[in-house]
Parts: sequence; structure tokens; C-alpha cells
Amino acid sequence: MSGVRVLYLAGSGRSGSTLVTTILGQLDGVFAAGELRYLWQRGAVDNRPCGCGRPFRECPLWTAVTAALPPADPARIAAGLRRRLRLRGLPRLLRRDRHGRPLVAAHPDDDTIAALYTAIAAHAGSGPTGPLIVDSSKLPPYGALLDTLPGLDLRVLHVVRDPRATAFSWRRRRGLDGDGDARLMNRPPVWKAALLWLVWNTATVRLWERRHPDRYLRVRYEDFVAAPQETIRVIARFAGLDPVELPFTAAGAVRLAPTHSVAGNPSRHRVGAVPITGDTEWVGGLSRAAYAVVTALTVPALRRFRYPLRRPPVPPTPTPAAVSSVEHQED
Repeated sequence: MSGVRVLYLAGSGRSGSTLVTTILGQLDGVFAAGELRYLWQRGAVDNRPCGCGRPFRECPLWTAVTAALPPADPARIAAGLRRRLRLRGLPRLLRRDRHGRPLVAAHPDDDTIAALYTAIAAHAGSGPTGPLIVDSSKLPPYGALLDTLPGLDLRVLHVVRDPRATAFSWRRRRGLDGDGDARLMNRPPVWKAALLWLVWNTATVRLWERRHPDRYLRVRYEDFVAAPQETIRVIARFAGLDPVELPFTAAGAVRLAPTHSVAGNPSRHRVGAVPITGDTEWVGGLSRAAYAVVTALTVPALRRFRYPLRRPPVPPTPTPAAVSSVEHQED
């Protein structure tokens, strides 16, 4: 298949996808787009900051990209995506798959969404098909929508993290675009975070590992933290790249330049030398009751993804500097 190359990061939130996306965006021939499903609302409507620091409508790259799109109401497209990609629509999507139909029903907005990726490829890089676009939208139904659009060459990177860690991370109070942002990121209760983790990760397996194993790669956040350089090289080769140089300064540290990530965890604004250290605060910080609830709700998938049922030993208390570096890494 030929066309605009897209590496789609699928899975649940707070699994490390922002850091992986930002590192990939440092490689030649890669454009770290961030969570493109939010471009229409957070970018075009809300004018929130691009990863480069400018408001979306003042970023030269996104100005050029949006100018190349057909006339459309971004608020209407955003509302349509929210309606089409709701959780309760997942059984319908799976039924369509069983009957051999396109996973997501066609919609008039699809031409504009497909044009977005074509415009990014035209303005964000060189070559006959432009750069590899890394889209960290994560939501499996949105990935399924992209898989139905003509002109896209889609591969799926499934990033998984221990559900107890993600549930703990979701409870942290964080501004949508950093500490100074009064609008907070969503903070679902642990039981809801656990169910979302279970649904989105098992749906990702169902939609891509079983249907298109040649276009699917799964990486655990914990394995990435343990061997970041090796993991990024494996991902790059899966995506059709052969990078000569990776942006690591030393074992466990990476150099990050600004990207044009359109939405995602506020850590997308992190630049400079960043140590890659696993966030293990949840091991001691998650209450016994919360740990039991998340484990019970996610047990069908824990063994599949090689996570233990028992709580691991509490690690030594990190230094304040280490805690600061970790808080900017997770997603």
C-alpha cells in the first residue's frame, strides 16, 4: 500500500504515548502531530498552544495546513467525531467487522479528515509522500476511522502500561497545557480509568493484532523505560525507518526539541535534556482498595500483557530532581 504514512499510537491514556511520540518526532523524516482527533476542537476552535509554544492559529505550520483544507466548520467536525466515536458505539463497530463491512460508517466529514493528513504530509516534510506522521490519538475507534480513509498507509503502535499506574496517574491534578492552565485534564475515578484501560486495550488487540498483525506492534511502557534506545529503534524499523542517529545523549537520557504536537499531555511542551525514568510513585501511592478495584476489573487482560496481580515492592524514594523529571514524561 502507498500513500500518506501514518503511525497511529493506540491504547489508553497515561501510558507514555506523549514521550514516545516526542522522541520519534526528533528523527529525520518524522512529524510528531500529537492527538490529531483533537485538532478541530482544541486547535481550530479553542486556539490552544501548539507544541512549538504558539497558539494554534498563530503557528505557521498549522496555518499552512489548515489553509490547504476544504472549507469546513471545525466545531461541527469536532462534535461529529465525539458522536461517532463514543464508547457505546464500540459493539456496533465490532459487529461491522464481523460482517466484513468498513469498521466506521462513511460520513461527509471523512473527506476533510483525510485531507488533513494529506496537507500535513505536504507542508511538514519532503519526499513523494511527505514525512511519517505520528498520531497519538490512542482511541481505537478513531484509528479504525483512519483505516477506512483512502490515501493513508496506516500502521498501529500499541503502547500499554500497567493499569494500576495509569489509574493512579489519572487522579493527578494537571492543567491541560501545563501547571499555569486553569482548565484541568480529565480525572476519572479509578474504576472508570480501569474500565477504559480494559476496553481500549482489548479493542486495540481485537482490531489490529488479530486482523492486521503485519501492521501492528505492541510495546509496554515498562519495557520502553528499561531500554529506551533499543525500543525506539524497534519502533522506527517497524514504521519503515532506519535512523542513523537517535536523540539520546546517554543511557536513559534524550534531547527533545520543540514539535508541532497539536494536543496531548502537557509533557509535549518539554524540551532539552530529559532523563527517562519510570514513574513508580503509584506502587506505594495507590491505596489498597483502589489497587484491588483496578486489578479485579482488568484481570482479563493483565496476563495477556504480562502484568502481575500482586503489588510490586515499593521502590526507594526518588530524589526531588528525579520526581520532577518523571512528572513531565508520562501520558
